[in-house]
Amino acid sequence: MKQTNYHLFDFMDFDPALQRDEALWKADRPSAVWMRDGDICISIPFVRQALAADMAADASEQQEEYTMVIRYYEPNILRVFIDFEHKDNLTPVEEDDMLQYAEQIQKKPLRLCHEAEPHGHYYACTEDGVKRLHIVQTSPDIDFWSDLQPAPQNTVDIRFYPDGKHEVRLASYDHFSPPRYDALPLAYCQTAGNNDRATLSFECLPDECFVGTGERFMKLDLSGQTFQLKNQDGQGVNNRRCYKNIPFYLSSRMYGTFYHTTAYSKLSLAGQSTRSIQFMSDQAQIDAFIIGGETPEEILRGYRMLTGFPQMPPLWSFGIWMSRMTYFSADEVDEICDRLRREHYPCDVIHLDTGWFRTDWLCEWKFNPERFPDPKAFIHRLKDKGFKVSLWQLPYIASGAEQIGEAKANNYISRPTKEEDSSTGGASNFSALDYAGTIDFTYPKATEWYKNSLLKPLLEMGVKCIKTDFGENIHMDHQYHGMTPERLNNIYALLYQRAAYNVTKEVTGDGIVWARSAWAGCQRYPLHWGGDSASTWDGMAGSLKGGLHFGLSGFAFWSHDVPGFHTLPNFMNGIVQDDVYVRWTQFGVFSSHMRYHGTNKREPWHYPNIAPIVKRWWKLRYRLLPYIAEQAEACTKTGYPMLRALIFHHPHDRQCWHIDDEYYFGSEFLVCPVMNSEGRRDIYLPEGLWANFFTGQRLEGGRWYYDVEVPLEEMPVFVRPGSLIKLYPDEVDSTDEMDLSKAITIEITKEYKGTEL
Repeated sequence: MKQTNYHLFDFMDFDPALQRDEALWKADRPSAVWMRDGDICISIPFVRQALAADMAADASEQQEEYTMVIRYYEPNILRVFIDFEHKDNLTPVEEDDMLQYAEQIQKKPLRLCHEAEPHGHYYACTEDGVKRLHIVQTSPDIDFWSDLQPAPQNTVDIRFYPDGKHEVRLASYDHFSPPRYDALPLAYCQTAGNNDRATLSFECLPDECFVGTGERFMKLDLSGQTFQLKNQDGQGVNNRRCYKNIPFYLSSRMYGTFYHTTAYSKLSLAGQSTRSIQFMSDQAQIDAFIIGGETPEEILRGYRMLTGFPQMPPLWSFGIWMSRMTYFSADEVDEICDRLRREHYPCDVIHLDTGWFRTDWLCEWKFNPERFPDPKAFIHRLKDKGFKVSLWQLPYIASGAEQIGEAKANNYISRPTKEEDSSTGGASNFSALDYAGTIDFTYPKATEWYKNSLLKPLLEMGVKCIKTDFGENIHMDHQYHGMTPERLNNIYALLYQRAAYNVTKEVTGDGIVWARSAWAGCQRYPLHWGGDSASTWDGMAGSLKGGLHFGLSGFAFWSHDVPGFHTLPNFMNGIVQDDVYVRWTQFGVFSSHMRYHGTNKREPWHYPNIAPIVKRWWKLRYRLLPYIAEQAEACTKTGYPMLRALIFHHPHDRQCWHIDDEYYFGSEFLVCPVMNSEGRRDIYLPEGLWANFFTGQRLEGGRWYYDVEVPLEEMPVFVRPGSLIKLYPDEVDSTDEMDLSKAITIEITKEYKGTEL
């Protein structure tokens, strides 16, 4: 559809020709307010609007009345719920696949603490007397002198105070003239008489910044952007497509909003209108949690208390993973692993991508018997050398797969809605295979089949991790047991990853997957990586931007393909530049997890001019593992991610809301990766004294350092005086050789002279 720059068409998705049978119902002023089981209920009439770009009440239609329910949870969370599909539903669900309340989440009663109905104001407080809600029923003050424009329609004006301090207000008056709206505070839509979508808008301030919403490959401040919250194959890290949409944003005004839905949605962060944060769901229901706090970490902790905390991955997963697309035989893998050990490149995981089956990409969850003649012996042989094995697969069954008959006969996969269906909803970018159906994780028997028949034999054989690739797309013209494909598509990632995670932990004792797609709640099942980035500077920069936003969306653990997944201009057969390989390696060392992967050779000896530099950085990675493990454990109990935007520690530094090429790694390291061939970059140091981790050089913060020269073998990494950094004192070839009780602690004292690379 061409952009019209009218709210009704561009955001609310009405037909610009106004030919469809659809209607908009806009909220009027509340008609009643009452208490019910600790909730505040607000009766809101809705007025049908005439079908036109400029809004006006349709006087021929009676108002429809719905009830908004406001619920409070300790600590500092208000829930806004209104169901336009079921008018009598006043009870939002408290448990589903997304919601997993921590014990700290406690529903607390709200009461009308001061009722002044003649004056048109209602206030709701918690038991401690703190104001949490203000409902305004008064008319705006006017000084009438002209009837050139029609009088404005009544509207709903509600102010929320989740932490008792910061106000979050419905965007009640976002229009030019009374008929010309740019946002609606609360409304729902009908198509052919059925309520099928709903919108909610909050007021936005002129200088407000926004972050989060998933793995967004954009600038740190997302103000001015409008997103479709619909998971799809990102096909890179430099476009609007998104593998991991998360219906959550965080505002510089120190609140966050989690929209509890799986439906396709839109989120406009001062994009459609600079005065409003607008949300529209393709489900005629609004269920929003407004989370208050003093810091981004506190708000993210509140979000995790609602949707689940990340689990701690095993120590070996923080070591280096070696992979490419793909290794084709046990002999090839043995040769690579032997060379890694012989030349003392420390490494913990060898990953087999699409080539371990009898036919490349034909996922049957079984090793090719010719190229991997004794897979169990192969896996245990690698184990004896300190290597764990990770395997690629996807959640679709191909027409030529061994399991296709069983899957169809038992309805383990989605079923076509039409006999002639030949959709390949899960098709990859690299294979012409016909994926006949998507494994239906809404069906418990299919989930158990996937876990016990497909994955468990591999895990019992000794495999340690399953790469749960894809999952962003499902077959949309198929039937599923538990929900429609439109409602399933976004949350499919969670159902898929949960199944793989649970069976992996059950069999191996280690809770881990290597996942690409995500939705709210997937942070419980680490870990996720950033998809198919280009092996270019913009690919590296896009990856980092995505990682920062992902960490601001509730996820603690995130990785990326070092040194990018594919080359340009030749996708499969280009050459990765030496400096890109080194700089991406440096970035990887200071990331939660570190995996080499891509469409061609990734082993460091194929880059002889830089291999010695790479080996030094690999060895540093293993020296840092005690620090990494300590920080990772903390991230499972707080709102922090491992790789975190500067605003986590400097939320009141306005510069930091716009910096997306620096980050904290854990709580102690400030990392400034170099992402250009010139070997130069500008560096911003927040207020205070800083020391270069490698040289000990002291620099004053609260300022920029421009055009800093950084030799290829170096990367700017800074620490605070007084910081304590745990390091491993000995060189090792894998984490099997490590005893973390031997870790030493260095203190960044006045005499600190730097740590040798």
